[in-house]
Amino acid sequence: MLQVNKVVLAYSGGLDTSVIVKWLQETYDCEVVTFTADLGQGEEVEPARAKATALGVKEIYIEDLREQFVGDFVFPMFRANAVYEGEYLLGTAIARPLIAKRLIEIAHITEADAIAHGATGKGNDQIRFELGAYALKPGIQVIAPWREWQLNSRESLMNYCIQHDIAVDFTRNKKGSPYSMDANLLHISYESGVLEDPWTEPEEDMWRWTVAPQDAPDEPTYLELTYAKGDIVAIDSNAMSPASVLTYLNMVGGANGIGRLDIVENRYVGMKSRGCYETPGGTIMLRAHRAIESITLDREAMHLKDEIMPRYAKLIYNGYWWSEERQMMQALIDHSQVNANGTVRLKLYKGNIDVVGRKSEDSLFDEVMATMEDDAGAYDPQDAAGFIKLHALRMRIAASKGRKMPS
Repeated sequence: MLQVNKVVLAYSGGLDTSVIVKWLQETYDCEVVTFTADLGQGEEVEPARAKATALGVKEIYIEDLREQFVGDFVFPMFRANAVYEGEYLLGTAIARPLIAKRLIEIAHITEADAIAHGATGKGNDQIRFELGAYALKPGIQVIAPWREWQLNSRESLMNYCIQHDIAVDFTRNKKGSPYSMDANLLHISYESGVLEDPWTEPEEDMWRWTVAPQDAPDEPTYLELTYAKGDIVAIDSNAMSPASVLTYLNMVGGANGIGRLDIVENRYVGMKSRGCYETPGGTIMLRAHRAIESITLDREAMHLKDEIMPRYAKLIYNGYWWSEERQMMQALIDHSQVNANGTVRLKLYKGNIDVVGRKSEDSLFDEVMATMEDDAGAYDPQDAAGFIKLHALRMRIAASKGRKMPS
């Protein structure tokens, strides 16, 4: 067993991490420091202080990281238009690097020699937390209770609480959420329960942020998003901070039935997992960002970004935010955003997002060149003949040599 004097725990104040505090104290005979992050999960985090104090914790860190989360992690990811396996907007994955960063920083401040987390041994989060921690402090010790203890069910956790007089929010006779949920300012996720059967439709009352599209308003909502270097800096001409942007888009998107997702994804550990997600603001951001890029990015720059995006998204999903290759790709992506400035106009209606306008002083769209009317000689159609023949040359040679094309 590791020799640990002090450990910093990522602490939510819920059942699992409350048990972990006591378990760490007993199993490792060590001092526990708790760290609770407000990433916009929509719940009060301050009650975690009283719960930690009741468990004998002396050093308690509770921090509002919403602006840092959106500005330093969500926005850079959306500059890349990152989507995992064609659908998932990485709401859980992008939160883990920031939590890992703060765990390591607090460990340094408190002179702790270990960190701990409440991620299970089957999921992706254990990998994300630990890859981040090792990248930022190679010698750090990591304790993952779910890989060590025998408390492998909710019932056993509740029994542990009773035996150790740990106050929890739910009793045996009080039913909590039937889903395993994770929330931050970018999304809320739902797993387990009836969702473990991929044929079962989610219950309507599961969704917390979005109305059903059919119940959304009968009149469309219009938004104008202003971009500077690939990031939204204003909505409807009102300047906003990163966290304020996402908060507002979540509200408007949710009210218009935007952002629901039901997928089966491939976890890094090898198994498939069914999850449901609500990402109203992120869904709007992705659509709008591609629109501003459509008029401001060079064709080959845009296509290069599209080619590397799946690799970039997979790096984030698998926990490699702090890797050198992700940082190299980020530098390329950020360079592409220098001219991603301007305004995108959107129409939101019953779960749909339509781009209805885009403008920029850095636009590469040339009306004279693109017009179907008289372009006054701006483009010579005769140039296309040689262009086409040159690009057909290799195929013409192959055909002249008798190469047969598959039928």
